[in-house]
Amino acid sequence: MAGALEGLTVLEFAGIGPGPFACMMLADHGARVIRIDRPAKGDRVGDSGNRDILNRNRERIELDLKDPVAIARIREMAKDADAIVEGYRPGVMERLGLGPDVLLTDNPRLVYGRMTGWGQDGPMAPLAGHDINYIALAGALHSFGQAGGKPQFPVNLVGDFGGGGMLMAFGVMAAVFSAQRTGKGQVVDCAMVDGAAILSAMTYTFLGLGRWKDERGVNLLDGGAHFYDTYETSDGKWISIGSIEPQFYALLLEKTGLKDDPAFAPQMDPRVWPDLKARLAALFLTKTRDEWWAIMDGTDICFAPVLSLREAPKHPHNTARETFVEDEGMVMPAPAPRFLGTPAPKPSLAGRG
Repeated sequence: MAGALEGLTVLEFAGIGPGPFACMMLADHGARVIRIDRPAKGDRVGDSGNRDILNRNRERIELDLKDPVAIARIREMAKDADAIVEGYRPGVMERLGLGPDVLLTDNPRLVYGRMTGWGQDGPMAPLAGHDINYIALAGALHSFGQAGGKPQFPVNLVGDFGGGGMLMAFGVMAAVFSAQRTGKGQVVDCAMVDGAAILSAMTYTFLGLGRWKDERGVNLLDGGAHFYDTYETSDGKWISIGSIEPQFYALLLEKTGLKDDPAFAPQMDPRVWPDLKARLAALFLTKTRDEWWAIMDGTDICFAPVLSLREAPKHPHNTARETFVEDEGMVMPAPAPRFLGTPAPKPSLAGRG
């Protein structure tokens, strides 16, 4: 088996972050992804070559995009491709002579994926930015952090990868599906600000229904509730609790010895959350992370230890599912999602060609 996307050919213009992540997703599941690198001139920021997990499973070719011969070669390659993915600022590909007007004329079925932060149009389209800026403008960053504290960004997961690369992978495949039915390719305008916004759809639902305060750390899912938060343990480590449903909350109170405490009965009353959170915080500090893990493991409390990046690959659940794999001495996340009929091949940092 070569994966669910065997037979799909994608040209990837080398970049960092969301574009490579999208192409990793496609390559993981069997697509032939040819990464077009510029000739190497020292270390590229964010690109670790054959040690970069985002670049796994690729074929690579180096071409000077200032060379007319290289541009002609790319046009020939694009005639046989199903899709391209590029992450330059708006207008760059047009100036290179590789814009969608050119490549879709050469290949009307081509899907032309454009990965940017702000999008192909709008007043901020030509400006520089990074994940933190895109999720800020989308309203997502405002929701992350403790009550009364500053916004806390979740590394670059929401903009670059969830709202960027993964959305691009979806967009490319949706457009390929359309092209297979209609014979017509199209441009996929994938902006991380749009992606961060759509990831916030449920939050906007709660806000519109009056069930979400437009401030940090006071709501059900942002750390406001005592039964949905992380807590420090006596050894300086952390646990996560997500006991939302009444039956799960009852288990939490049972395992913490609080089931007969009337103060914890009004679970969904936000007025008591701060006091109950303080009491739970003090309680969880009385044992180590692993002691609480032993108490709560195997129950429906909705509990998990907060594992470090080095710990997570060794957890029994992750090892049983082979959630992480290793190649060339690098531990990395395995391809996801899983296809039982066309499983993804084992990732290769060395590439495929």
